Amino acid sequence: MARKGQPIELTMEDKQELLTMSRSHKLERRYVERAMIILHSAEGKSLDSIVEITGKSKPIVNKWRQRFRKDGLKGLKDSPRSGKPKTITPEQKAMVIEKACTKPGGGYTNWSQGRIGKEVGISQSKVFQILRKADLKPHKIEYWCGKPRDPEFEQKMINIVGLYMNPPENAIVICVDEKTQIQALDRTQPELPLRSGEPKRQTATYKRNGTVSLIAALAVHTGEVTANTMQSNNADNFLKFLKSLNRKYRNKKIHIIADNLSIHKHKDVKEWIGGKRKIKLHFTPTYSSWLNQVEIWFNILTKDVVKGGIWKSSQQLADQLMEYVKTYNETRAKPFQWTYTGDPLIIS
Repeated sequence: MARKGQPIELTMEDKQELLTMSRSHKLERRYVERAMIILHSAEGKSLDSIVEITGKSKPIVNKWRQRFRKDGLKGLKDSPRSGKPKTITPEQKAMVIEKACTKPGGGYTNWSQGRIGKEVGISQSKVFQILRKADLKPHKIEYWCGKPRDPEFEQKMINIVGLYMNPPENAIVICVDEKTQIQALDRTQPELPLRSGEPKRQTATYKRNGTVSLIAALAVHTGEVTANTMQSNNADNFLKFLKSLNRKYRNKKIHIIADNLSIHKHKDVKEWIGGKRKIKLHFTPTYSSWLNQVEIWFNILTKDVVKGGIWKSSQQLADQLMEYVKTYNETRAKPFQWTYTGDPLIIS
C-alpha cells in the first residue's frame, strides 16, 4: 500500500500562484515541476504517485515538499550558490600588470594573455579581467610621428587649400603622385564566379607576374586624370611626366601639388621647373600627403581595379590601368567637393 506523506495545506493565494506557475509556458521548466509537486501533495497524493506523475525521484520530491513547508513559495526558488572564494591575490594582480608593461624574454616581442596567465599561475580570463580593469591593452599598438611637425605646416596647408578653393585666373591646379609596386597577381586555379548565395571565389594561392607603377595627375577643378604606367619610379620618369603635362596644358599656368618624395625635389626637376615661368611646384607639409587630392583618386582606383584583380602579365595590368583611366575620364570625372562645414580644426 502506497504510503501517504504528511499533507500540505495551501492558502488560496498560494494555490492560485502555484496553479499559475504550473500552467506557465514562459517560466523555466524546473519551477513548473516544483509547483506540480506541491499541488499534487496538497491533493493528498502519495509519494509514489507523485514520483510516477512527475518523473522525479523520491529525494527530489521530498526536497521540494520540505522546502515548501519551511519557506512557502520562496522555498521553491534556487538557493544562492556560495561560489568559489577569490583566488587572485593582490601580488598576482601586480604581477599581471607588471608583465603586461614590460618586454617578455625568450625571444618574444609581445605578451599574450595566455602566457601572462601561465607565468602568474591564473587563467587567461582572469588576466583579461585584470588588464581590462587597469585599462591596459598589451595587444594594441598606436603609432606616432617621432619627428617634429613641419614648422611651415600652416603656411603650406593654407597655400594648398587656397589653390583648391580659389585657383588663380587662367591657371590649372594639378595634384601629382605615384602609386608604385602594383602587383600583377594571377591565381593558381580559375576564379569561380559570383552566384546566388555564394560570393566570387579565388584560391588563396597566387603567382606574381611582376609589378607596375602608375604616375597620375588629377586636375582639381575638372576631375580629369592624366596617367602613365612605368617600370620604375625615379626622377627621370617624374620629369618626363611633368614635361607631358606642360605640353598638354601649354596655354595655361600650371600649379602642381606634390608630396615631399626625394625624386620630386631632384636637382634636374628643380632646374627644369626653374626655367618655366608658367609652372610652379607646391609641396604638401611633411607627413601630410593626405592634402594631395590625387590620393582620393588612388583609393577609388584600388577599389575599382586593383582589389581582387587577376593578370597573366604586368603588361596586361598596365593596359587595364590605362583603360580604366580612359573610362573614368569619359564617364565619371568631376571635381571632388569640399564637404567640411564646421569650425576650423585647432592645430596644437
